Amino acid sequence: MAKLILGMDGLVLKEISLSKERTTIGRKAHNDIQIDNLAVSGEHAVIVTILNDSFMEDLGSTNGTLVNGNPVKKHFLQNNDVIELGKYKLKFIQEAGAQAAQAAGISEKPAAPGAVPAPAAAPAPAAPAVAPKPAQPLGAIQLLSGGNAGKELELAKPLTTLGKPGVQVAVLTRRPQGYFITYVEGAQRPAVNAQVIGSAPHALKDHDLVEIAGIKMEFFLKS
Repeated sequence: MAKLILGMDGLVLKEISLSKERTTIGRKAHNDIQIDNLAVSGEHAVIVTILNDSFMEDLGSTNGTLVNGNPVKKHFLQNNDVIELGKYKLKFIQEAGAQAAQAAGISEKPAAPGAVPAPAAAPAPAAPAVAPKPAQPLGAIQLLSGGNAGKELELAKPLTTLGKPGVQVAVLTRRPQGYFITYVEGAQRPAVNAQVIGSAPHALKDHDLVEIAGIKMEFFLKS
């Protein structure tokens, strides 16, 4: 599970696990991570975590948000990224489980003292070659209403944010299993095929009709 380490002036203040799909950061008390400092806006930023992916979005804060020293509006978080809000820093840590253990040189459990090594097994016959799986089709959306009706957007990035901040925002994620849409913010949730989606990521199918912030669009897979 990913986590954030909140610090200031080199001191660690607290550690926060990103166990929720949506983690808000700001000065007001209702935020998941409250930072009571005038340099931090009431609702400063949000971190959306979907399965193993997390991304941060600045919510139009007064003083902005930095990641690794660079001002950002939206940012796909990677291990050891540092989010800066005024004098406060949030270090993003992605705990990779077994991969982290391998990177640290930790192998399988060692044999007990005095244990006799098992004889080496005969080499297994070579497995027949398996044809590689076909690459996942690239997804895209075509806007069906609004001022940009008819325009097409390819979904080549791992995360694509859609909607209007403060009205309704959703994120489309590209994963090995396919494309998913997840609600981020807004009084109402997006709809797929005229059905409002829940809080969990919703799998998209070819030619699904999606409505976000009053804009209708069609999701499709490119051949």
